[in-house]
Order: sequence, then C-alpha cells, then structure tokens
Amino acid sequence: MKVRILTVGTKMPKWVQTGFDEYFKRIQPMLSTEIVEIAAAKRAKNPSKANLAQYREQEGQAILAAHQASSREQLWVLDVKGKMLSTEGLAEKLADSMQQGDDIALVIGGADGVSPEVLAKADVKWSLSALTLPHPLVRVVLMEQLYRAMSINHNHPYHRGN
Repeated sequence: MKVRILTVGTKMPKWVQTGFDEYFKRIQPMLSTEIVEIAAAKRAKNPSKANLAQYREQEGQAILAAHQASSREQLWVLDVKGKMLSTEGLAEKLADSMQQGDDIALVIGGADGVSPEVLAKADVKWSLSALTLPHPLVRVVLMEQLYRAMSINHNHPYHRGN
C-alpha cells in the first residue's frame, strides 16, 4: 500500500519541514509515503466570495488531476465537517485499505478549503480536529498520526494508548 499526500501549498517554514521530515523518515519502513505539493492559486489582496470559489475550483482541478483514480487509489479528504477518527480508528481504516490492496491519496486543501468537486469524489471525509489548524501544521500532525497508526498496526511501542 502507498499513501500519497496531495497538499496545496509549497515552501513550508523550516520548523514544518523538520517535523514533517522526521515522521516521514520514520514511517517509510511501515508504509510507502509520498508528498505531492500543488501550487496554491494566486490570490488577490481583497478577494471576493466569487474569487474564493474560483481559487477552490482551480486548486480542486489540480488535486483531481494528481489523484490516480484508475489505480485503486482511494481519495481521503481532510475536511472540518468530515468524520472524526481516533488514532485506533485510523489504524483500522489503514489496515482495511491494506487488506483490500488499495492505495490512498490524502488531501490537504488550500487556505480557502476544498472544492465541492473534490468533496463529491471523496471516498472518506476525515476531520483531524474541530479546531481550525494552520495548513502547515496539518502536514506535521497528519504525518505523526499516520506514523502512530502504523506503529499500532506493527505492534511498535511508539503508541502508548489503552
């Protein structure tokens, strides 16, 4: 199984890259992981609601173009209105996908959210938290949670949950 993180935005701060890289390195023996950065739409200084919808649409088209739908790659979209999962629940979903032979494209949308088209095509809509998190931090939290879930699935002592 392979997980590809399709994320809108490039040029992350050094602290984000350092945190992401640490968990990215740790997870590789357990789960092949790749990051695909998608350029954010160029934004106006004072965008209108129509502009914001246009940005979501443009980024959504790029996300869907990067998604390998024909190769049994499930589309998991991070969405504040999505289903909350415990770390153990995430471990179970990853194990199920592995058993079925599916790959996963995990989407971190842009600053203005994810387009309706991407949400409509999502196999899973997952909320990391009810909190609003900055997109750079989401990269780090997501990688840590993937690593923690895979450590559960591989009986690794990293996760010390119940």
